[in-house]
Amino acid sequence: QFKLIVENPEKPIAPGLQVKAVVEYTPKCAEDLQDKLTLLIDDDVVHIPVLGLVPYCDLEIESEVNFGEMIANNKLVSKQIRIANNGTTSGVFRVSYDGVVLLNIKPDRGVVKPKSVRKIRVDICTDAPGVIQETMKVELESRGCAEVLVKGVVVEQVLKVLGVSCGKALKCINFGPLYFGTSKTEKIHLYNESPESVDWVAVLEDNAVGGEMGTDLQGSTDAVLHDLSLKKKDVDVSTLILCVPNQGTLLPYEKSLITVCFSPEKLEREFEVNDASLIQDYVLFLRFEAVGGRGVCLQDLRSHSRHVDLALMGSGFPVVLSFKPGRVINFKDCYLGEQTQVVCTMKNESEFLPVTFRFRKAAHFNVSPERGTLKVNSEKEVMLSFSPRQIGTFEMKQIIDIIGTGVEENNVDALKTKSFHQIYLTLLGVCKCKRTSVVFTINPGLTPLISNATGQFVVRGTGQLSDTAPVAILKSTQTQIHTHRKNRNCKDDALTAFPNDRAASLRPSEWNKKYRTIFTKTERYNYVDPDFAYTDLEQLLRKANTKRYIDFIAHLRQRRLEKEAARQFYIYNNPVSIGFKPGEGLKSPHISISDFPTEKPEPKMLPSDENCMLTSRKLAAIVRKSTNEGVWSWFSPMPSSMQEKEDCRLTLTHKQLHQIFIGPSTIDFGDVCVYSTTTKELHVINNLSVHIWIQIEVEVPELQETSPLSQVVPPLTKTHIPIVFETDTVGMFKSSFSYKINKQHTGYVLVVAHAMPIELQLSTKELIVSPVPGCLAGTEFRRTVRVCNPRNHPVGFTWRPVTEDRRSAFTIKPTRGFVEPYSDVECEVVWHPGFNTPETEQFILCVRKGNTINLKCSAKVTIRV
Repeated sequence: QFKLIVENPEKPIAPGLQVKAVVEYTPKCAEDLQDKLTLLIDDDVVHIPVLGLVPYCDLEIESEVNFGEMIANNKLVSKQIRIANNGTTSGVFRVSYDGVVLLNIKPDRGVVKPKSVRKIRVDICTDAPGVIQETMKVELESRGCAEVLVKGVVVEQVLKVLGVSCGKALKCINFGPLYFGTSKTEKIHLYNESPESVDWVAVLEDNAVGGEMGTDLQGSTDAVLHDLSLKKKDVDVSTLILCVPNQGTLLPYEKSLITVCFSPEKLEREFEVNDASLIQDYVLFLRFEAVGGRGVCLQDLRSHSRHVDLALMGSGFPVVLSFKPGRVINFKDCYLGEQTQVVCTMKNESEFLPVTFRFRKAAHFNVSPERGTLKVNSEKEVMLSFSPRQIGTFEMKQIIDIIGTGVEENNVDALKTKSFHQIYLTLLGVCKCKRTSVVFTINPGLTPLISNATGQFVVRGTGQLSDTAPVAILKSTQTQIHTHRKNRNCKDDALTAFPNDRAASLRPSEWNKKYRTIFTKTERYNYVDPDFAYTDLEQLLRKANTKRYIDFIAHLRQRRLEKEAARQFYIYNNPVSIGFKPGEGLKSPHISISDFPTEKPEPKMLPSDENCMLTSRKLAAIVRKSTNEGVWSWFSPMPSSMQEKEDCRLTLTHKQLHQIFIGPSTIDFGDVCVYSTTTKELHVINNLSVHIWIQIEVEVPELQETSPLSQVVPPLTKTHIPIVFETDTVGMFKSSFSYKINKQHTGYVLVVAHAMPIELQLSTKELIVSPVPGCLAGTEFRRTVRVCNPRNHPVGFTWRPVTEDRRSAFTIKPTRGFVEPYSDVECEVVWHPGFNTPETEQFILCVRKGNTINLKCSAKVTIRV
């Protein structure tokens, strides 16, 4: 089968030349052949092997598919394995799998071309935690059956609360006793014990079983029940508990430091009670939930969410201080310059907490010591002094600040010492005046110091003299008394001095001012002492300094005016007010109560403050608002208005995503028939005050009829999207599809179905017909058989006898027809008696695209003698 075509040279071959030989191989059978060529080179012999091989395929496949660790989040995880063909012809493969875990294998059969690679996709749905270790059998042409091991681990998304110091799981935080108005913080670690990132949010459970808000647990049962009936029910627990941060993202196996702050507040009551008995105990639950775990059934929105609970305990106590001799302290009367004192005893009545106090400044009264600390059930004496600085009757309110640690502007990382409570004392005192006699003496001359208008009498014994002598001045242009002739035309603005200011004339004065006498208007000598007067440079510096303060005050005034103008602008710059003021002639309309529409108040939306926490009661109220008044119709598939476009471009926070419910997270179609169409609803509830855009991405062919795949959901509205399932393959179906919110936030929904074949069932497989009682002999024998359809798809059927070569004595009507889903049809079987007719017959129920069932019919003949 080998043929050599060559011309052997007759002469030696010169260097650089060659001889070509052609070997042809013509196989006559499918077998490998081997031969050799003999090459004679002078005295050497070279053997060249010649092989003739039959074309074949050489398929190789990977032995393992490892999915690694996965999270049970209804996501479809895909891996690819490669089948390589290293041969020269195409090879056929076929995959078979009968394991427990449902795997989607595509393609499960095919052809691999020579020198190429074919990829097979293996999908696994992460709907339940567990260890995956299954085996696929792959039949490879020319290689036989190969096994491929499928491995993986599906784990739950686990969040844990750990103590900062111990690092162990933490179930409860006990803040202990605190005064109303103070705060205390504790730090914890939130740990993501899973191989994937998780978005989390903190929710306060204010309606959980076992929670207490403001109940005195130390009291008797009757007192507690009575207190529960009087306690304010709508307490906003988000003001009592702060969690910073209250949302975030944790990487795989990452810890996040979280600060929890407890700030008890005194609850309002219908009647006044003794402050000493006003003790409020709190037991609350802080839940850390994974975002996206709330899209389950509408009846139970929280049953399947991935979360961890942390109990918070604490007690609120009032500040109880008693004073002796009381809250009103009356001082004895005293004269100006004297002082009276009263000793006051302060006692801390609290049995759990000390008190740090501070007295504020009060006019005419002094306290010693002004601040201090009272331990539990301890007393301290405080000296109160009355030192009046003027004559009169005084009634002052002495404020005592109680100092503690508190939160400012929700900054729990840095607690500040502040006054959280005030106690008031009333201080009463009277200052009397002493009677003094005033003696006047005659002073006939000009007085250089203090004098009355005429300078005739001087009062002695009136106290300390002033350090400076008064200088009486006025404009010289306003007086013309005894003005000298040469000074009559004086028009400058020189100052005129009174004659009794001689003592002040020798002092340093301003260098740029002129002084004239009061009578003759003669320019006076103005002495400037160089030892005390300012130099020119100092004068300029004083002016510059004065101008600096004047400019600063003018800047403050200008900024204040700008703020006021901006405030007025924001007041009038709104769609309701157009800027008119009532004083400008616009009259206000007369509005009556009938003009107001009777609308229900809008629900209280969650504040936009990032530090404000979500509570289960607020979430439930918003859900009730959305589900009760929402619209269940289809909406626009794409944002159309400017508001919708602006809202649908927003990046939602974790707390906002937590208020969007898309579910159920698992849609179970149950047993469905192949070639049938089944629909389930995917509910979408938008509890936000903005529009959201939902887009569904469906890749599996069984869900391609789902529509609409895109909707813009308005605020506080619910809707539903029909999920349509169709299949022509019998077996279990488990897959998932994804959706996106505002083209950014992705979620997954699991679809489960059990595809059943088309089949019909008979009420019996052996039917015995007998004559109807009361009928004449020779009449037909009749009986009915019921054809049942247990599936959700209408099925056609046809009756066919087993033996069609002869005429049968049995007939079935109707011979063909349809059975509606979950219903049945009765068929009548009739036996016609006659001479030599068979008493038994078999029929075949042929189901279109389904099964076949044999029915045996027998006639029961009774012969009477």
